[in-house]
Amino acid sequence: MRCAFLIAVLLGLTGAAQVAAPAAGAPVTLHLSREPGLGEGVAAALRGVPEGVEVALLVQDLRTREVLEAQSPDRALIPASTTKVVTAASVLDERGGAGGWWSAELTVPAVQVGRASVKAVTLRGSGDPTLSVASGGYSLRALARQAYARGLREVGEVRVDDRGFDAAAWTLPLGSPMTALRLAEWRDDPPASAQAARERLGGALIAQLRAAGVRVTREGVGRAAPWQAWVPPARTDGQGRALPPDPVTPASARPEQGIASVRSASPFRVLAATLRPSDNLRAEELLGTLAHGSGGTLHGALARERAYLRRIGTDLSGVELHDGSGLSRENRLSPRVLVDVLRAQFDLPAPLPGRAGLPEALYSARGNAFAEALPQAGTGEDVPEHDGRGGTMALRLRGAGLDVRAKTGTLPGVSALAGYVTGRSGHVLAFAVIMNGPDSAPILTLRAVQDDVVRAVAAAH
Repeated sequence: MRCAFLIAVLLGLTGAAQVAAPAAGAPVTLHLSREPGLGEGVAAALRGVPEGVEVALLVQDLRTREVLEAQSPDRALIPASTTKVVTAASVLDERGGAGGWWSAELTVPAVQVGRASVKAVTLRGSGDPTLSVASGGYSLRALARQAYARGLREVGEVRVDDRGFDAAAWTLPLGSPMTALRLAEWRDDPPASAQAARERLGGALIAQLRAAGVRVTREGVGRAAPWQAWVPPARTDGQGRALPPDPVTPASARPEQGIASVRSASPFRVLAATLRPSDNLRAEELLGTLAHGSGGTLHGALARERAYLRRIGTDLSGVELHDGSGLSRENRLSPRVLVDVLRAQFDLPAPLPGRAGLPEALYSARGNAFAEALPQAGTGEDVPEHDGRGGTMALRLRGAGLDVRAKTGTLPGVSALAGYVTGRSGHVLAFAVIMNGPDSAPILTLRAVQDDVVRAVAAAH
């Protein structure tokens, strides 16, 4: 009877039960913990939620690790654009933080390295959306000038390396094909197809090579040859006994070798340009960078996002990822997952270049790249593009006196908010609120309730 009672108690708890492994013959010690419900202030704020709207919520103190407020925190709902929190964190992690970069290079057949005239040059890159035609050091112009400075004077053909990316696998309704190489200038005039992207890239590179003084003899743009591993022939000694393979690869079988390389600025810039205005195309372009090295497919990129979530210890039960922007209504995230990501980005900060310090010091000094990339509430900026520091939070929580950095999410019937707020304790609190209802649910009302929740959380903690 006593055992049955204990099982019933355990099943009735919403928190976790931890069992300390006892020595042989020692009694078992159970440490039980229950997550809190809602405080008075948050509960009062949520009374403003219209009927038929489901709310899931979690708030955690990032200094003490204490969960402060919770309502259905593991309920996976449609997250809308808060999906971009996962996209941005995965990319920042994959790039190695704000000190990382993307790169692009020109390669030639290894056997022709050092020659003034080569059969072909191939443009290779990381798929990021920041490579420019002629602006700055991360550009086709910079590559062409490097190649000229290293003695290149004539090229037979310009090729584009896009074989490792399956453009047909990215069926996203954004009016721009997803390709292995992209140009920043495409934002205002995207190519109509992957083939058009290749031709425009190659044409732009040909123009920059010629401007740098390199003669290009063929107008057409080729595709990079598929890479093939070198398999050395079997060898035997004079008695016919097997010998180890020849360690020297003949020049004719060596892969192509780089003759020019450029590096992007910190990924922080494009993360901020994505998160603050909630730019859907940039979010998908960022997701595309994760496809490199993972089959060049949308499935491979999403698998890398899930791998990131596993590494930070997130429970993937109920998680569904179908894009990088949050436009898909098939996406599912819980407040717990979003807070896990926010906590991981706070604990292992990606400092902005030139910043250092402990996580909370970095955050307080506005040096945490992830927090800085998020929209900042109450700045008062009112521009249609939402491209200022305040982004989509610019007109929210004005005059509240709160330091709030948070990502918004909106679809018909869906409103979400996830980010950081500094509480009255001085501690940084991570929070996530997801609201799902009928398409007719009043979004402005839901946003107002979320703002009231943030105020109540900051005041109570």
